[in-house]
Amino acid sequence: MRSVLGGWRIEPDRAEDMLLAVTELVSNAIRHAGATTDRLRVAITLAAGWLQLDVADGDSALPPTALEVELSPAEAESGRGLVIVDCLVREAGGRLMAFRAGGGKVVRVRIPASVCCSPSPGARPR
Repeated sequence: MRSVLGGWRIEPDRAEDMLLAVTELVSNAIRHAGATTDRLRVAITLAAGWLQLDVADGDSALPPTALEVELSPAEAESGRGLVIVDCLVREAGGRLMAFRAGGGKVVRVRIPASVCCSPSPGARPR
């Protein structure tokens, strides 16, 4: 993912936000859905000025929203990663969402793309 974002010339701070998000969302999918499914799909796209990250798995149980988390991130021993991702995404002017799809779920991060210059030749959205 780092090389794809670099090929798209995404600004380093924005790329780091997406790398943190993918790490957290894939970890959550493995931790929470790994026992019930062997499906995991990660996709990142750049289109119309937006970066979008989708992490899909075969478990239809949706993660709790930030409002449903009872402990503050400083107090919780686990479960704060999604809250941190939500804060980063909102700070960047984006949105974190989860929805059921294809017999499982998709957790999506969508943030405005900050491009530092034109994409390198041959770089294509994936």
